[in-house]
Amino acid sequence: MSFVDSYVFHLRKKIGNDLLLLPGASCLFADSAGRLLLERRSDFGIWGIPAGNPEPGEDIVTAIRREMLEETGAEIETFVPYGFASDPTTKTITFPNGHQCQYFAMLFCADWPAGIAPVPSAESFEFGWFLPDQLPEQMMISTPSSIAAYLRFRATGRFQMI
Repeated sequence: MSFVDSYVFHLRKKIGNDLLLLPGASCLFADSAGRLLLERRSDFGIWGIPAGNPEPGEDIVTAIRREMLEETGAEIETFVPYGFASDPTTKTITFPNGHQCQYFAMLFCADWPAGIAPVPSAESFEFGWFLPDQLPEQMMISTPSSIAAYLRFRATGRFQMI
């Protein structure tokens, strides 16, 4: 789905750049070597976790499956929720076009399917695999806290609220 077909696009036509409170979901993929998949986003030009917003009529699981297919090219069936992010200091974003959003996001993780390479889309320039202790310098403001929550979840099994 393109941005001009999305629910958020139609809201933006009505309210301009004003702050939107939006539900969202992201998925942190890991490979068999423990590396994490990040995308270099086309809007900011920096690294982040693949994510998106539900469309009208979608539940969060349908939304994350659709978003991950659109953003990575991979069809993923099993997602594990590891946390929920709503800290306005890291989840409020002003986009390069002036649009402002505060996200309330379900954080999922999944194993990346062996033998499949992620496919860049209109939303991502490229993908990279990073060890948790060797992350890129330039990342979206929410990425470090989401990765830290994932690592705590993996160590404790406890759902993370960030």
